[in-house]
Amino acid sequence: MEVILLERVEKLGQIGDVVTVKDGFARNFLLPNKKALRSNNANRKVFESNKTKIVADNEARKGEAQTASKDIDGKSVTLIRQASNTGQLYGSVAVRDIVEALEVNGAKVLKNQIVLDKPIKAIGLYQVRVQLHPEVAVTVKINVARSPEEADLQSQGVDVMAAMFEKDEAGFTEDYDPNAEPGEIAVDTPAETIKD
Repeated sequence: MEVILLERVEKLGQIGDVVTVKDGFARNFLLPNKKALRSNNANRKVFESNKTKIVADNEARKGEAQTASKDIDGKSVTLIRQASNTGQLYGSVAVRDIVEALEVNGAKVLKNQIVLDKPIKAIGLYQVRVQLHPEVAVTVKINVARSPEEADLQSQGVDVMAAMFEKDEAGFTEDYDPNAEPGEIAVDTPAETIKD
């Protein structure tokens, strides 16, 4: 289906571009969200007559988004979640959780503005993109940890999982008897037979 774009759509085109998209994408996303019009003679005339107003409205929304982006860009939020010893979360961090955490920190964003490429299912630091306008995007840092202390360590750059599973440097080595038969259980020598 051919459509006329009413705003910039990522990986598709700019305002006024006539592009061919799949029917389902047009019917389910572009047309209901008023991001595009069906491409026919009547809609082309309507678009051309209203083009200056559409462009002016887009610039006004872009300006508002740039102003709002100054409050959000580079903001860091900490989410405390329960996780296993391997760092896997019991559940996942959803878009709703990120929106609520940003609101607590004084940043107002909508759920549809958060771009979460894949669900967050492990503890760690994550960069999440916030799309305030088709032409204005900022990133926020999400620190997912099991405790506030762990969150502080992660924010300082410490890999908590690697630190947890570090090799034991105590120098303990198991005794090895080269004469032992396979499957033979090692026998402790009584303390009185050991001579100083």
